[in-house]
Amino acid sequence: MTAKFEKKGTNDGVLTFEIDKELVAQGLTKTFNRVKKNLSAPGFRKGKISRQLFNKMYGEAALYEDTLNDLLPAAYQAAIEEAGIKPVVQPTIDIQSMEADSNWVIDAKVILKPEVKLGDYKGLTVDKQDTDVTDEEVEEAIASKQAALAELVLKESAAANGDTVVIDYKGTKDGVAFDGGTADNYSLELGSGSFIPGFEEQLVGAKAGDSVDVKVTFPEEYHSEDLAGAEAVFAVTVHEVKAKELPELDDEFAKDVDDSVETLADLKAKIRTDLEVNKLNAAKEAVQELAIQQAVDNAEIVDLPGEMVHAEVHRAMEEFLNNMQRQGIQPEMYYQLTGTTEADLHTQFEGEAETRVKTNLVIEAIAAEEKFEATEEDLANEVKTLAETYAMEEAEIRKVLNDDMLSHDIVLKKALDVITETVKQA
Repeated sequence: MTAKFEKKGTNDGVLTFEIDKELVAQGLTKTFNRVKKNLSAPGFRKGKISRQLFNKMYGEAALYEDTLNDLLPAAYQAAIEEAGIKPVVQPTIDIQSMEADSNWVIDAKVILKPEVKLGDYKGLTVDKQDTDVTDEEVEEAIASKQAALAELVLKESAAANGDTVVIDYKGTKDGVAFDGGTADNYSLELGSGSFIPGFEEQLVGAKAGDSVDVKVTFPEEYHSEDLAGAEAVFAVTVHEVKAKELPELDDEFAKDVDDSVETLADLKAKIRTDLEVNKLNAAKEAVQELAIQQAVDNAEIVDLPGEMVHAEVHRAMEEFLNNMQRQGIQPEMYYQLTGTTEADLHTQFEGEAETRVKTNLVIEAIAAEEKFEATEEDLANEVKTLAETYAMEEAEIRKVLNDDMLSHDIVLKKALDVITETVKQA
């Protein structure tokens, strides 16, 4: 194969390469044998049509597209290796020549990894992180646990913020009921912000047995187009008003919260220890993130290709939507529930995507600068760690991740360690 790369811009160019006519001939035969299984022709049983008759009926060019799809990946990979380039996103393919008994000539418009000019990345200084736990934070944690054990008790007085009302409601727009606007015996905590803005506030002061007409305006960005920005009236009947009754803060409360303690003082001491551990871990993560961001800010990336950011946006979107589907939420349902579109989701991920791309480029550049490599011991340890993390056999990990993929992750971790293990706080 003869591959030629012609640079067009700072980080892009055209890779021209050929697929040998002998490989093309083999590929065409393989494609014909695959497609003929579903073909019938006069005088031939299904799947037994001859190549000569196929060419006469359909033309050999009918086999070209499938054959190219079969041959292109390996041919392209061989071409980029021969040209000594490292594209970072999928190429745009342009066919120059596809003729019988000749080499096929392909142009691939490729985007290359941009040059990274590293700045300081060792011995960086970041703001000192607060790890002290105050008495107020301990008391807030206790209050949160107290609220979690609160019981709802009926009250005869008027509803206040924080109370729960049990209601029937029926919503109408221009006097006509709308879908999803009706419910019976619904428990609503006032002040929770779970209903349309303005709804809960109008029930403050209501008592059991009251009927209240709640007038609201739906948000402009509401997921239902029929209701977005519209005025509506909810006829509400209040059946019950319940207030939270907090448990006493005593030793019995402490034992209800955590059966490993005997007294309220023990519980507070344990909460303080837990908060200290959490703050130390959070501070460590914050220091690392600040140091990495500083190393990225100190570097210069020459003409970051927009295609790299675009590809990362779509990778993140696909991962996000796949996670939604695993929870039983299809993309169309997600967009309907959130009142958003695919374009909105794309915009949401754009900023994060650019940051991730820049960070990865800088970390890769540091790994190259430090000449990090993955040893056999590194590979073995990485496989063992992944197997333990995902409860898989090491052999299964090896099937999913080859040595190149594992090595790439290992050297990036080493580059991250160079940044984070030398950082100082001041």
